[in-house]
Amino acid sequence: MRIISGKYKRKKIIPPKKLKLRPTTDRAKEGIFNIITNKYDITKISVLDLYSGTGNISYEFSSRGCSKLTAVDINYKSTEFIRKTKDELNMNINIINKNSIYFLKENTKKYDVIFADPPYDYNNYQELIKQILEQDILNNKGIFILEHGGNIKLFDNTIEERKYGNVFFSIFNK
Repeated sequence: MRIISGKYKRKKIIPPKKLKLRPTTDRAKEGIFNIITNKYDITKISVLDLYSGTGNISYEFSSRGCSKLTAVDINYKSTEFIRKTKDELNMNINIINKNSIYFLKENTKKYDVIFADPPYDYNNYQELIKQILEQDILNNKGIFILEHGGNIKLFDNTIEERKYGNVFFSIFNK
């Protein structure tokens, strides 16, 4: 896994092998960040990275200058790896070790970009979408990006869908 742009461009980050996670591919990450950077000045937005896993997406946002960034993951080993990496690179990432749905139910902040990458065998997509879109945590011109496998086709209210190899993104707005 590597950071593809910004201050830490080309920086390789190697998560422990015991973290059996599937980081977003460079190709998919580049594609989705093209959409984001055409819509926003990353240095001025607030970002929520749910199911942050290795921290891959958070590192990319931080490397590009995002300073209002929260990463949430239920796996303690994941959040500790993100914490260690952000400290090594002196990144400004607020890290929360919690179930993403519970976090959303308790959250009172608003975000410009919400990125969620639950496990591909996740079975609660509708609850996740409902929590984000109905709970006034997305700013007026904000977007919610959901990464998922190709076997998932259940989102009526997407504004855009993208496919990069085996990686699919559904994009929603408020």
